[in-house]
Amino acid sequence: MRPRMNAPHRGLRKIERGPALLLAALGVWSLALAACTQPLAFLATPTPTRTATPVPTLTPTSTFTPTFTSTATPTDTPTITLTPSITPTPSITPTPTFDFPDITVSVPAAHCRYGPGTAYLHAGDLYEGDHGLLWNRNYSATWLWVRFDKLNYACWVAASVVTVDGNVKSVVVTQTRLPHSVLYGQPNNVNAKRDGNKVTVTWDSVWMTEDDFRGYMIEARLCQNGFLFDTAVHTNGTSLTLTDDTNCDSRSSGKLYAVEKHGYTDPVKIDWP
Repeated sequence: MRPRMNAPHRGLRKIERGPALLLAALGVWSLALAACTQPLAFLATPTPTRTATPVPTLTPTSTFTPTFTSTATPTDTPTITLTPSITPTPSITPTPTFDFPDITVSVPAAHCRYGPGTAYLHAGDLYEGDHGLLWNRNYSATWLWVRFDKLNYACWVAASVVTVDGNVKSVVVTQTRLPHSVLYGQPNNVNAKRDGNKVTVTWDSVWMTEDDFRGYMIEARLCQNGFLFDTAVHTNGTSLTLTDDTNCDSRSSGKLYAVEKHGYTDPVKIDWP
């Protein structure tokens, strides 16, 4: 067995061995450091050489100095008024005025009446030379509706008592209204009976003062010789017999009036047989 050292001897050995270890360590670090300072040729990658790109040098330009222009004050633009174009006014062609035929009374004295027949009331006195204008006529032109210069109304005159300066047929046929009386009532119990071509009409009398009474009148459309014609018949009695054939295409008819000096009562329609 190796003899055990005393404690002081162990300490001395540790001291002896310390410098040697230190030197050995320093040697290792020197070698390591030398190795690190050598270039690692096997690890180095060649770095490409950069070519410098020339940077263009900016040449300063003159600084723009703005010119201030004064702002014009807006002026209201006047509204343009359009001048209307003038359209030529068409010339008016004058309508020819109808020239009514002239009428002159050719007998010493005649009647102007309210209807086309002697059965109608007297409307005015006419004398030879009286002048008027022909306004209308009845269908057969046997009675003329004339506005005489001396009268302020038109009335009917027989064509047989006047001279016509112009064409009677140039005026149209007309029917005029009778003056109406409100003083008396219409006839009552009007009846009509036929006997062949004779028709008799009867009625009750209408009371009037003697001064007002002008009898009765029938306006009828009668058939004679195959034609219908209009007629007016006057009587002071309470019956009338009229000739009326039955061979016309249309039926005959009639109406009855009571007459007083101012006009005619409301008519009564006759129930024609």
